[in-house]
Amino acid sequence: MSSQRGETAALGRQPRKRLDKTHWLYIAVIIAVLLGVAVGLIAQATSAPGAGTKNFATSLKPLGDIFVDLIKMLIAPVIFCTIVTGIGSVAKAATVGRVGGLALVYFLVMSTFALAIGLVVGNFLHPGEGLKLQAYKPSENGKTGNALFDFILEIIPPDIPVLPTLFVALLVGFAVQRMGKAGEPIVRAVKIAQALVFRILMMVMWLAPIGAFGAIAAVVGATGIEAVKSMLVLMLGFYATCIAFIVLVLGSVLYLVTRVNIFKLMKYLAREYLLIFSTSSSEAALPRLIAKMEHLGVSRPVVGVTVPTGYSFNLDGTAIYLTMASLFVANAMGIEMNIGEQISLLVFMIIASKGAAGVSGAGLATLAAGLQAHRPELLNGVGVIVGIDRFMSEARALTNFTGNAVATVLMGTWVGEIDRAKVGRVLSGAEPFNEASLDADGHGSSTEPEQAPHGPGADSYASAESLRK
Repeated sequence: MSSQRGETAALGRQPRKRLDKTHWLYIAVIIAVLLGVAVGLIAQATSAPGAGTKNFATSLKPLGDIFVDLIKMLIAPVIFCTIVTGIGSVAKAATVGRVGGLALVYFLVMSTFALAIGLVVGNFLHPGEGLKLQAYKPSENGKTGNALFDFILEIIPPDIPVLPTLFVALLVGFAVQRMGKAGEPIVRAVKIAQALVFRILMMVMWLAPIGAFGAIAAVVGATGIEAVKSMLVLMLGFYATCIAFIVLVLGSVLYLVTRVNIFKLMKYLAREYLLIFSTSSSEAALPRLIAKMEHLGVSRPVVGVTVPTGYSFNLDGTAIYLTMASLFVANAMGIEMNIGEQISLLVFMIIASKGAAGVSGAGLATLAAGLQAHRPELLNGVGVIVGIDRFMSEARALTNFTGNAVATVLMGTWVGEIDRAKVGRVLSGAEPFNEASLDADGHGSSTEPEQAPHGPGADSYASAESLRK
C-alpha cells in the first residue's frame, strides 16, 4: 500500500523546470556590460590629465576585437548554409499551394517594410552620433602591444569575403532546387554542416561576456557617460519602433483585412508574451501559438503552413534591429552611409536573414556580414552592439511573435479558412482556451523546445507537415 502511495505521489509531482543554459549567458552579458560601464567611468575619471582617451579601460578594446574576429570567422559558413537551406525551405513551402505562396509573398513584403522602417527611424534618431569610435589600430610593427592578445589574434583564421559567398550560396541553392529529389542528399549534407557551424557559433557566443566587457569598457573609457546615453537612445528607440510597428502597421493591416482588434489578439496571447519575455525567444511559444491559432478559428492546414514558415521567414523585429544597429555603428564611428549603401544593405539583410531564426548569435553574424560586405571598416563597432544586444532581444522576440500571429489570421481570412464567428467568441472571452488541450492534441507544453540541428525552420516545417496530414 505504501509503495502504491509512493508511486502515486511520484506520478503526481510535476517535473521541475530546468533553467536553460542561455539564461546564464544572458545574465553573464548583463553583468559584463555593467562592469564594463563601471570600469570605463572609473578609468576616465582617474586618468592622468593630458592622457587624452588612453587609459586602462581603452586598453581592453582588443577583448572586443577578438570576439568580433571570431564572429567574422564564421560569417561565410553561416551565410552559405543559411541561404542554401533557406532556398530549400522556400521551395517546400511553396509546394503546399496558395497558402504557402501567399504567405511567402506577405512575409517578404512585411520584412522589407520592417527593414525600411528601421532605416527611417535610424536616420531620424542618429543613434551613436558623437561617440567617435575608432577601429582598432595596431602599432607600427603590426602588434597590439600585448603578447597574449597578439597570440590569440594570430590564431583566428582570416575572414572569407561575404558577397562572393552569398553569390555562390544562391547559385548552389537554386541548382539543388532544380535537381529535385537528386539534390536532397546535398541539402541534407548542408544541413549537417549547418548544425556544426551553429554549434561552433554557440561556443563562440559563450565568449560574448568577455567581448562585451572589453568593448563597453573601451568606449565608455574613451567617451564617458555619452556612450551610455547613446546606447540608451538606441535601445529606447528600438523598443518604441517595435511598439509602433505592432500597433500602427500590424494593427492597421489586421483590422482592415479582418476587422480584428490587435489589442484583443494580444490579450488572447498574453500568456505567450510572458513566456517569450522570460526566455527572450519566440521559439519557446511556437507550440502554444499553433494550438491557440487553431482554437481561434483558423483551419489546421493554414496554421500548419503559416506559423512554422513564418518563424523562419517573417522576422519583423529582427529586421528592424538589423538596420537600426547598422546605423548605430556607422554613426558611432562617424562614417556616413549614403542612401544607395543603405538600400543595398537592406537588400542584403532581406536575403541573409532568412532561415537562421532562433539560433543564438545568428542575428549578430548577419549584422556583421552586412557591415563587412558594404563597409568593412564598420565591423569593429559590432563589439559595442554585443553588449546591448541582449537588452533588445525581448522586443525582437515579441515583435516576431506578434507578426506571425497576425500573419496567421490574415492568411486564414484571405484563403477563406477561418471561422469568423468563433474568432469573435474567443477574443471576447466567451470561449476560453483550454490549457489541458496542449497535452491532449499533441502540441506539447514544453517551454524549452529542443533546438533543431540546422535551425528551427526545418523543425517548424516538419511540424507543418505533420499538422497537414
